[in-house]
Amino acid sequence: MNEFMSRAVELAVDNVKQGGQPFGAVLVKGNVAVSEGVNELHLEYDISGHAELLAMRKAQKDYQTNDLSEFSMYASGEPCPMCLTAMYFAGLKEVYYCATIEETAEAGLGKSREIYEDLRKVKQERKLQMVRMPLQEGQPNPMKIWGERN
Repeated sequence: MNEFMSRAVELAVDNVKQGGQPFGAVLVKGNVAVSEGVNELHLEYDISGHAELLAMRKAQKDYQTNDLSEFSMYASGEPCPMCLTAMYFAGLKEVYYCATIEETAEAGLGKSREIYEDLRKVKQERKLQMVRMPLQEGQPNPMKIWGERN
């Protein structure tokens, strides 16, 4: 285990001691830790307050960019679907994790596993129903406006 993963695990342990969940993350550029985070669900009413997302937000603000393609993530647990998707959008080049989704589920944190399983299903069979509502005739089309702008 390298220093970055050791730090992510240390953050996770400290977070549990403070009443939070066992998740810590360290974002690295080159061979330098540039930001870190822990799950803050116990502190803030923000379901997106996951360790990885908070570390990414700090780096994006500090570097004034949405492109994190030169960065790597070290996380105490395998990223949930929300964090993993954000990492794809940010362009991270690699993610290292310690505990697997199965191990987090065994510890009583099974939501990520449930979501990953649900996402494998076709839209119509998922727990969260998604209903498309097309634009009304004459309504401005934001996608078209965006496309014409670029």
